[in-house]
Amino acid sequence: MPNLSGPTEQAIASADARSAHNYHPLPVVVASADGAWMTDVDGRRYLDMLAGYSALNFGHRNRRLIEVAKAQLDRVTLTSRAFHHDRFAAFCAELADLCGMEMVLPMNTGAEAVETAVKTARKWGYRVKGVPEGEARIVVAADNFHGRTTTIVSFSTDPEARADFGPYTPGFDIVPYGDIAALEAAVGDRTVAVLLEPIQGEAGVLVPPAGYLGAVRELTRARNVLFVADEIQSGLGRTGRTFACEHEDVVPDMYVLGKALGGGVVPVSAVVSSSEVLGVYRPGEHGSTFGGNPLACAVALEVIAMLRTGEFQQYAAELGDHLHRELGLLVGQGAVREVRGRGLWAGVDIDPSHGTGREISERLMDRGVLAKDTHGSTIRLAPPLVITKEDLDWGLARLREVLAEG
Repeated sequence: MPNLSGPTEQAIASADARSAHNYHPLPVVVASADGAWMTDVDGRRYLDMLAGYSALNFGHRNRRLIEVAKAQLDRVTLTSRAFHHDRFAAFCAELADLCGMEMVLPMNTGAEAVETAVKTARKWGYRVKGVPEGEARIVVAADNFHGRTTTIVSFSTDPEARADFGPYTPGFDIVPYGDIAALEAAVGDRTVAVLLEPIQGEAGVLVPPAGYLGAVRELTRARNVLFVADEIQSGLGRTGRTFACEHEDVVPDMYVLGKALGGGVVPVSAVVSSSEVLGVYRPGEHGSTFGGNPLACAVALEVIAMLRTGEFQQYAAELGDHLHRELGLLVGQGAVREVRGRGLWAGVDIDPSHGTGREISERLMDRGVLAKDTHGSTIRLAPPLVITKEDLDWGLARLREVLAEG
């Protein structure tokens, strides 16, 4: 455990005293941030190599996004969906166009968007496909991470996320990730959707075998099943493309978006699809008081405008190539067993003899780099897409130092 100073120790103790446990954060208390850097309550600076699990793709306090948010704060922030507001139509149109789709259903958090996608697929199954009421099934992948709600953990294979939260929501079939034969066997007459992450983030940045997403697209189209792509972490520039599905020239039937859509400023999520799919809703059948609020729409519109230039995607692709070349040099050198990922996103599997993922993350924190572990011995690296090559190299140098200690 790192040595904690007075302000940091006091802040963590105060939080622990009155907050329920859920995350297991590193023992750092952030007070301010800018770009790819954060400063704690003791004045220590850290390079952010996690970017809020991709929520901060455009960095901390991105000037364009903050200015848009400030301007909207002086106008109107919330109307609820009981009334129209003047930013909503543009947000829906621009996001639909970015996705090559027709309609948008905005929510707030990623888990809300996944829940909305599940409800949408079921309703489409009953109203369009003709599945008997109450019998719709959705195929998902093992080791998935789509959120923490009761329905979502019902189809999780992570005991930590699932245990003690039953009874669970039925209607889901779980198959191994990347196994097209298993997926084909699981899709039946009652199947309404296949819900997948194009890259599994929480599982350790797992990239599926080449051709897998294309095969999923062909299978779902042939069987009249919706292909739902959860691009909450992988989308909006992270992998060097606007969407990770684009690496295989695949367009799903439905995108599930969140995190970076709010620019690290406000929670924004959305389900984006065709009019045939999202058109199944009638007024009053679904809703969200804050979903699509004026402040969220204003910030998200600026995010979309930034993505339309393609500069963030290109930068993530080019700097991502550099990241993976540098990490690849560590494989087989004793500490690193495997590296996976795309763009500015990597999962680094550490030999347990060099420490747990948590221990490695704490040692990195001591050297001024913030990253996070997953599944025991894997370190996730996902810096903001605005990080400079010099700062990235500095962070990688600190990683090499930590691994050399073992």
